[in-house]
Amino acid sequence: MLCQECNKKPATLHFTKIVNGEKTEFHICESCAREKGELIPGTANGFSIHNLLSGLLDFDATPGASFGHKPPTALRCDQCGLTYSQFSKLGRFGCNSCYKHFSEKLDPLFKRVHGNVVHVGKVPKRTGGIIQQKREIDQLKQELQGRIQRQEFEHAATLRDQIRELEQKLNGTQG
Repeated sequence: MLCQECNKKPATLHFTKIVNGEKTEFHICESCAREKGELIPGTANGFSIHNLLSGLLDFDATPGASFGHKPPTALRCDQCGLTYSQFSKLGRFGCNSCYKHFSEKLDPLFKRVHGNVVHVGKVPKRTGGIIQQKREIDQLKQELQGRIQRQEFEHAATLRDQIRELEQKLNGTQG
């Protein structure tokens, strides 16, 4: 693929920008990127994924800390001793227990970055049937709770029956 700017050199940098759900892709060569002032990963003016994470992790700096308020005690992993401050600078955890110990800070970060704290990514086609059925059951259960709260019991009973039927099918395919 040729650079979209000069149409001469091969495009070596590929950017994807998503704004309000609209996706735009850019494919440019390193020379054109330097001319445009783009940051090129792996170069002196580039950025690292750790810098990106570090910037995201600092998004919830303690308000009022600069006005003489005492900051809260530093979050620390009981397993490896890593502090949240160290994690935000390094961009990686010290052990698997860090996820649990820093969860109160991570959930808002995940929500900000991904729009949710529950992963709902793509489902592999080969094994996706069971996962799809589980998702459908979860959605029906949520709808069922809403119907019950709104006292729409006839609809709730229908949903209950659908859920039972799907669960029986699911248990039959897993067993």
